[in-house]
Amino acid sequence: MVDARLANGSRVNIVLPPLVLNGGTISIRKFPASSLTLETMVRQENLSHEMARVLQIAARSRINILISGGTGSGKTTLLNAVSQYIDRRERVITVEDAVELRLQQPHVVQMETRPPNIEGVGQVGQRELVRNALRMRPDRIIVGEVRGPEAFDMLQAMNTGHDGSMSTVHANSPRDALYRIENMVMMANLSLPLKAIRMHIASALNLIVHIERMRDGIRRVQSVVEIAGIEGEIISARELFAFHYRGERHDGRIEGIFEPTRMRPDFVVRAARYGLDKELLDALGITGA
Repeated sequence: MVDARLANGSRVNIVLPPLVLNGGTISIRKFPASSLTLETMVRQENLSHEMARVLQIAARSRINILISGGTGSGKTTLLNAVSQYIDRRERVITVEDAVELRLQQPHVVQMETRPPNIEGVGQVGQRELVRNALRMRPDRIIVGEVRGPEAFDMLQAMNTGHDGSMSTVHANSPRDALYRIENMVMMANLSLPLKAIRMHIASALNLIVHIERMRDGIRRVQSVVEIAGIEGEIISARELFAFHYRGERHDGRIEGIFEPTRMRPDFVVRAARYGLDKELLDALGITGA
């Protein structure tokens, strides 16, 4: 097996017999030269204009964002689009298993994990890179995808002044994303009680954006959820937007509508520091509140 990256950024995976029975297989993942913007995603009906505006404000207001979804749902594409609204003066450190993010800011440090060599040594995992990123005076840390114990270190970063950090996670719903993060923190072998882990998550994360690739092939943001704290031992969440299924056209295309719940978010206080509170409330359909 070979896992490599070409000079243009394309990912290459090669598997040879006897691991494959019907001959050698080469898979190449090519990425577009330029990242999609939120405006383009609105035109493609991946999300509504109001959703896009809220995500822009969240990024500019240094809100901690977690993007969840299944394989191929467009998590990294959406993260790239949201990251374009990070202030160009900020120092951003990215940590990825395989470099896919294409940030536009001038002061970006990209870090990538290293697999073990043929002798089984020399591996550098995401957890080590996230820990090292904390020593590099970042304004924000972006973890391409959390998969294991590095989730704890990412939450630590979010809780220790690195506001506006972002990441993605494989999950089937926003609530499932929270359970996945809980399990990843437990993988760090910290022996923390479950309530302490949930308090840690609730204080670190602000927003979960869930995206899915639906059966008509179009990727749509299904839900935007704000983490509202913890009640007892349960993390409290407040849905701000939801996609409501309305039916299916003759050509198989799904029809639906992105609707705001008109719930007032807690991060309107943070948005006010940047003069974006009125704009945020307008996007959420609660003008005059």
